[in-house]
Amino acid sequence: MNGKTVLVTGANTGIGLETAAGLAERGASVVITARDPAKGSAAVDEIRRRTPDASVEAMELDLSRLADVRRFAESYTQALDVLVNNAGLVLDHRAVTEDGFEMMFQVNHLGPFLLTNLLLPKLKARSPSRIVNVSSTAHRGAKLDFDDLQSVLNFSVRVYGTTKLCNILFTRELARRLQGTGVTANCLHPGTVRTGFGKDGDVRGVFALGLKLVRPFLLSPRSGAKTSIYLATSYDVEAVTGEYFVRSRRATPSAAARDDEAARRLWEVSEELVGLHQVA
Repeated sequence: MNGKTVLVTGANTGIGLETAAGLAERGASVVITARDPAKGSAAVDEIRRRTPDASVEAMELDLSRLADVRRFAESYTQALDVLVNNAGLVLDHRAVTEDGFEMMFQVNHLGPFLLTNLLLPKLKARSPSRIVNVSSTAHRGAKLDFDDLQSVLNFSVRVYGTTKLCNILFTRELARRLQGTGVTANCLHPGTVRTGFGKDGDVRGVFALGLKLVRPFLLSPRSGAKTSIYLATSYDVEAVTGEYFVRSRRATPSAAARDDEAARRLWEVSEELVGLHQVA
């Protein structure tokens, strides 16, 4: 990865941190994002502790604020060879962003959708380049209700799975639109990983207790980062696009995730919601 620049969102902890650290070890120049500048700085220190000569820096980014996504994209002046949309959020209660969208839908889908589109010119300029979207096996069983994308009528923690379904549909439509540009887009399930997910008061009660009980039996974040690193670096997937991976192998997502008409419709609705009227 010498000479390559990689952007990893939500990389101050967990899978994102291990992904950034692994890419830095392989010689990439890494830019990580975090909502909290102090946590971003601590992550940079940790990566440099492991790889003293690592080229790594942190930038502030809050995907729950679309204005901040636009600010970030305007302030990002580096080259870009690989974008890893890793940041994500799980909630067991309905919350609304300042933009008026359900929080998980915005942080897990709309924010990365806007960020990716705004950074596409940089990725195209460095073609061949790659986009890696972290999804989840939680997409299985999820259905997309275009009449209730904000989960006003029907909210539960299962909305998280719906946003992960959105990640796959977004990846497939993005890959279709990027055909011929040299930019690939793939997504993945990292495994059921022992991270800080849901530990900051995002989930409560029985669900929080369940996470605490099973956490010791889950994969380490380093193991969870392997597929992201594989998709960002491997020659094996240099020309592969629009696919879903598990354990660094192609896998078949749910039937709902393979619905190309839903993917097209989600793209058009997302464009409208974030105020983006350009075609990739």
